[in-house]
Amino acid sequence: MTHSLHPAAQKGFSTAAELYQQVRPNYPQDVVKWLKEDLALGPDSSVVDLGAGTGKFLPYLKQATPNIIAVEPVTEMLEQLKIVHPDVQTLQAKSDQIPLESESIDAVLCAQSFHWFANIETLNEIHHILKPEGHLGLIWNQRDETIDWVKALADLLATIEGDTPRYHSGQWKLAFENQFLFQLETAKVFSQVQTGTVENVVSKRLLSTSFIAAMPEQQQLTLKHKFEHIVLEYTGKHAQDEIDFPYVTYVYNFRKLR
Repeated sequence: MTHSLHPAAQKGFSTAAELYQQVRPNYPQDVVKWLKEDLALGPDSSVVDLGAGTGKFLPYLKQATPNIIAVEPVTEMLEQLKIVHPDVQTLQAKSDQIPLESESIDAVLCAQSFHWFANIETLNEIHHILKPEGHLGLIWNQRDETIDWVKALADLLATIEGDTPRYHSGQWKLAFENQFLFQLETAKVFSQVQTGTVENVVSKRLLSTSFIAAMPEQQQLTLKHKFEHIVLEYTGKHAQDEIDFPYVTYVYNFRKLR
């Protein structure tokens, strides 16, 4: 069974690929230590960045190993990746049809992506290409909702996300139930802030969210004003004022079972 892309991912990420590259937050530098220590990556390791998008996670992978293959199904996202990272090998493929040899890869990393393809077919494919001692690493940046204005934004988003796969729903965890392919070794949490204008790091960042990017332009503009109004109401900051947007980064290290 081959899974098709969720409509929100197909439309949203194809139309907003350039915006995604510009406004999505980076990752905390702590993830590099995590890659090297928990996932045992070194200069000779071969890794796959699965669901690589525009390549936002590649600068961190490059600090662990030069041997990277970026796999991404959406053409427009892959084009952005190639502009920023022309040195990285790319494959346009879906998560359950990765054209790589059996047991040829040391680690598969899914940064901000696994919730889109959290199914047993994908796990089987990852298990197939990983070496016997291989690792599957999952990474997500999430807004820190312990901050009042961030929680207010999240509450608004919750009313419009519909059935779009999301990390916070926890649905992705179901893929690991009743399977004997992977075992969770470690889970860690890091924190960081993204600094910039309210327009860039808040409203435009939220416009790059898949199900919003798939909306008509006028609807997006209405939401942009709502986002900026919420920030103004809670913080007194206007669209062009600088703000720190707090994030929590969750990382999971799964080991391949023989």
